[in-house]
Amino acid sequence: MSETAITAALIVIGDEILSGRTKDKNIGYIAEYLTNIGVDLREVRVVPDQEAEIVAALNALRRRYTYVFTTGGIGPTHDDITADSVAKAFGVPIDVDPRAKAMMLERYRPEDLNEARLRMARIPQGAELIENPVSKAPGFMIENVIVMAGVPNIMQAMLDNVAPLLRTGARMVVETVEADGVPEGIYAAGLAEIAAAHPGVSIGSYPSFSAAGFKNQIVVRGKDPAAVAAATAAVRALIAGLKSDRAPA
Repeated sequence: MSETAITAALIVIGDEILSGRTKDKNIGYIAEYLTNIGVDLREVRVVPDQEAEIVAALNALRRRYTYVFTTGGIGPTHDDITADSVAKAFGVPIDVDPRAKAMMLERYRPEDLNEARLRMARIPQGAELIENPVSKAPGFMIENVIVMAGVPNIMQAMLDNVAPLLRTGARMVVETVEADGVPEGIYAAGLAEIAAAHPGVSIGSYPSFSAAGFKNQIVVRGKDPAAVAAATAAVRALIAGLKSDRAPA
């Protein structure tokens, strides 16, 4: 088990996300996927299809986290500028990659591989390709930056292909305590005391509302199973005691 946390950031690229025209379906999937393999997603940014914004986000995040993932902007149209922006961020040239072109020829006839489609074979120098079994146009990985498509099923296939190449750490252990019937304001003080007594774990309270009324869940997270178990036991005892105090005589 690695003692050093393996961290990641995600950059979601696209004017259509910021305008609300397209609803992002990738953030939650990537967050859960990375958590399950022992990579902590620490930050998500949504940036427009503007080179300066993409470059600035890449250069800020790739120095801060173990990995930076991007989604979107690697298609065949003029506004798909992610690959060029990544090349600029790393200060390397970009051109049609023979390996990427060969992959695309598995789907397209040579006469159908027009200039627009060839844009999807332009890869920054020094990058490794990420195979795309869905539509063949590859993603790529350069140093600690992983560039993937925005279309969810293609992104998911690319993530499956790049995951074996990633360093991973200890997986997150998560326990949930149901606190139905006990308002947050009643258990907040006790929960803060438990959190202070168990600094190695993260404890969060998450209320929701349904037709049946308010529902409160307390979630305990950490990478040390024993520490998570101890904190969870303390939370369960807190909630059980408060429910007992609130029960009618």
